Amino acid sequence: MDALAGLLDGPRARGALLLRMVMEPPWAVRIEDRAPLCLMCVTHGEAWIGHDGGRPVRLRPGDIAVARGPEPYTVSGAPGTPPQALIGHGGTCHTLHGEPLEETMRLGVRTWGNAADGRHTLLVGTYAMEGEVGRRLLDALPPLVHLAADAFTCPVVPLLEDEIGRDEPGQSVFLDRVLDLLLIAVLRAWFSRPEAAAPAWYRAMGDPVVGPALRLLQNDPARPWTVASLASRVGVSRAGLARRFTELVGEPPMTYLTGWRLALAADLLRGTDATVESIARQVGYSGSFALSAAFKRVRGVGPQEYRTGGVGPQGHRAGGGPQGHRTGGVGS
Repeated sequence: MDALAGLLDGPRARGALLLRMVMEPPWAVRIEDRAPLCLMCVTHGEAWIGHDGGRPVRLRPGDIAVARGPEPYTVSGAPGTPPQALIGHGGTCHTLHGEPLEETMRLGVRTWGNAADGRHTLLVGTYAMEGEVGRRLLDALPPLVHLAADAFTCPVVPLLEDEIGRDEPGQSVFLDRVLDLLLIAVLRAWFSRPEAAAPAWYRAMGDPVVGPALRLLQNDPARPWTVASLASRVGVSRAGLARRFTELVGEPPMTYLTGWRLALAADLLRGTDATVESIARQVGYSGSFALSAAFKRVRGVGPQEYRTGGVGPQGHRAGGGPQGHRTGGVGS
């Protein structure tokens, strides 16, 4: 598993909210859905996107932006345009005064906007990304990633544009996978740029000592690792590995391993029906009691409460996040 695979090995679209947004200026949309991640690509015209208090970024045809939530942001045809629509939790749409807009702005299958022949068109994909492995990805990203068309070329964009308005059997699953491919391509391009502030463990993957150690931990978390056994596998002394690992990653090897195991466990709790006992053994704990104790110590709640919607990391509900293609939402 390489560094980028480590970031992407949990978040996968599952019924993502996908739509084509067609707008005629002047227009502005306020986004307050608290979704963790939203990807936007301008195909015609232009758009401006910015979080509150930040400088808006201009998107031209072919440009792609990734907005990290849950903080609200605004997308518009020009800076300073007052929002005419507000997107709330789950993709609901209404005016700033609360009047519903779902019907008036629905233009067809996964097509939404204020004019069917509007001059500005964006492809929008919104992730729920509830897995805690996804939290590592979110923590690695700035509030807004912007890739200009001349710095990023991906054949997936025309495919998404062609398929997003179709209503074929299995279309939502097909679109989920296309969105995943596009996100991977965007992030791969972004992390290759010098201005991308990748997390310490991501950068450490290139180190000849720490990189192999990280890959061993990530690929085989269930093994009963010790610093000594890890050092033996990578061919250095125990003290040398501990010192270099802590220096480059920012935490000792076993602390990193605990975080990785619990991140994997959190993702399995959300994304599978496996028992806590089974998950515990998959990620390297002796049983459900040991996992529960570690999970509660670090997360503040036990595995079962986390799975069923208890308060998770940073005070967010475990079951929160919008679901795509909902009836009545902007992606319907």
